[in-house]
Amino acid sequence: MRILFCGDVMGRPGRESVRKHVPRLRQEFGLDLVVLNAENAAGGFGLTERLCGELYEHGVDILTTGNHVWDQRELIPYIDRDPRVLRPANFPKGTPGAGWRLHPVGERRALVINLMGRLFMDALDDPFARLDGILADHRLAEDVAAIVVDFHAEASSEKMAMGHFADGRVSAVFGSHSHTPTADWQILPGGTAYQTDAGMCGDYDSVIGLQKGPAVRRFVTKMPGERPQVASGEATLCGIFLETDDRSGLAQSLEPVRLGGCLAPHLPGR
Repeated sequence: MRILFCGDVMGRPGRESVRKHVPRLRQEFGLDLVVLNAENAAGGFGLTERLCGELYEHGVDILTTGNHVWDQRELIPYIDRDPRVLRPANFPKGTPGAGWRLHPVGERRALVINLMGRLFMDALDDPFARLDGILADHRLAEDVAAIVVDFHAEASSEKMAMGHFADGRVSAVFGSHSHTPTADWQILPGGTAYQTDAGMCGDYDSVIGLQKGPAVRRFVTKMPGERPQVASGEATLCGIFLETDDRSGLAQSLEPVRLGGCLAPHLPGR
């Protein structure tokens, strides 16, 4: 199975990078599944029903989220109607929406799981125990062809711990939230693909996708200012290309993807 995981989409520039690049990537690399973290798609804060439809039209299959999932309140009644939008699975019982999805890919199925870290984040339920519970019901290479985990977390140590915790049981653990692509893509000893953070789809001439001036002033003066606005320059699409083994469901290869904007471009095999 050929899978593209895209990092946090930051506002209009990030959405435009998806529109520009994802359809071509689907065709060029024969992608079976595209997963994208969309929690910053609406002006940097949250996600709306209209933007979900827009991203689906551009070739995205599954939308994951994180700590900004409820920033746009209209998503709360919508998320139960759209099984392709995920919120972290370790939210408390009774929270609207679902934290994982079995997605059909031809005659096969892929399991996409969204989890959120707790270190320097909201005090949610244990993501490690939640993953164990989900994997007790769905086993790689038995009833699903691939399992991809978006671990939305602040601390690199917690993300790395999740990667090793899941090693050999899932196809990939990819980190999101930091908006900066890390250089540690690797296949762990048990066969699970891992990268601490996929980066963002947004303008990198910025402070994590926000305009530089107001963001810098808040750090320098320690005073509240105007609401941060999304940087409006050309976005770089950042993500990870994963290819899994047909029999085991584990990672066969992975490479970073960077297209457009100000970061050095990179495509698999180039």
